[in-house]
Amino acid sequence: VQLQASGGGLVQNGGSLRLSCAASRSIFSINVMGWYRQALGKQREMVAAIGSGGRTNYADSVKGRVIISRDNAKNMVYLQMNSLKAEDTAVYYCYALASGKDYWGQGTQVTVSS
Repeated sequence: VQLQASGGGLVQNGGSLRLSCAASRSIFSINVMGWYRQALGKQREMVAAIGSGGRTNYADSVKGRVIISRDNAKNMVYLQMNSLKAEDTAVYYCYALASGKDYWGQGTQVTVSS
């Protein structure tokens, strides 16, 4: 499955962004879809994930500020990010776990200015 992430950009501290991830095929049966991020000089980390049944998981650093959702009919996954902070600045990657394989999108840059 190919993943295309979009929606990144420059936002002020406290602002909001919604990231979108478009999959090249049906995501109905994809076990897990999610978002990771990688800040400059740091390791890639999980931000949020959502299972095929809708169960969600969030990194502690974003809990209460971020909502992940999936639209199986549109083959889309979204990441609504609110109350953004400078430390949220990173490249955000869409991710899918399907049939035991990992798939990654190309990444979209999110920059939060203080």
